[in-house]
Amino acid sequence: MRQYWAALLAATAISATCPSAFAAEIKPAIVYDLGGKFDKSFNEAGYNGAEKYKADTGTEYRDFEVQNDSQREQALRRFARDGASPIVGIGFSQAASIEKVATEFPDTKFVLIDAVVDLPNVRSVLFSEEQGSYLVGLLAAMKSETGTVGFVGGMDIPLIRNFACGYAGGVKSVKADAKVIENMTGTTGAAWNDPVRGGELAKAQIDQGADVIFHAAGGTGIGVLQAASDAGKFGIGVDSNQNALHPGKVLTSMVKRVDTAIYKAFDDAAKDQWTSGAATLGLADDGVGYSLDADNEALITPEMKSAVEKAKADIIAGTVKVHNYNSDSACPY
Repeated sequence: MRQYWAALLAATAISATCPSAFAAEIKPAIVYDLGGKFDKSFNEAGYNGAEKYKADTGTEYRDFEVQNDSQREQALRRFARDGASPIVGIGFSQAASIEKVATEFPDTKFVLIDAVVDLPNVRSVLFSEEQGSYLVGLLAAMKSETGTVGFVGGMDIPLIRNFACGYAGGVKSVKADAKVIENMTGTTGAAWNDPVRGGELAKAQIDQGADVIFHAAGGTGIGVLQAASDAGKFGIGVDSNQNALHPGKVLTSMVKRVDTAIYKAFDDAAKDQWTSGAATLGLADDGVGYSLDADNEALITPEMKSAVEKAKADIIAGTVKVHNYNSDSACPY
């Protein structure tokens, strides 16, 4: 399974030259999480994967942006009744709805991102976000001049705590006495779409000395990056490559390849290669990582790049173990 994921991740990094012979036979659909498909982050990564598959194969898809929690189940059931398959639910909050609707429509294929539903017609895709967060934490610590960095999370849940813990681990690997200021935006789904609050939290961290701030907050993070840029500090993006939002002020982005997971789901269904079950994608699968491009390459020194690439190799080799908030004990940092 891991080798197949790695091969597809590599293949979809460039445009396909031949459309799938069976693409016209599927009717894909996506239900986005709160924050909308153009959140420049998690949802948009999924949208980009669907758009790429559409461009490569000509396969149209339907989508829906939920405005409240009750709409998830309604949208999934409507797509299933209309014959859509596979149907993707982006975000852990979709789990209960997918479990219910997938039970009602056992012949329909479902994909769940960031949570697990154990049904024979559901593919669950998880990511080792702590590994990618460790890498950007290392870069943050090497870039910081104050020895203080920040983290702004969205909804206070174990998934986001895992981002925070991995980030702190990367920071501490460079400087054990570095200070990591951590704030969560809220405890409801509204925490993913509050850029004003994100900016306020970032400004408060800057006032406490933070000069690099990583967000894992969906649309809320747009405010974090803006506040860091306005103050002459550095932000770190998440999920999608957000370097271009503030060129020269976004140190890097912790990318999470939701786009490829969705592309693969569509492609597998089209080619009759569908599998259910759960898969967790980490650095070894190119499922998470850090971004380096024309918008931030001047910020990453050769020493920083060498250090982060060594850490990446060591994590893949198993010589460096990144603490996982979900499966290990509480974060030690």
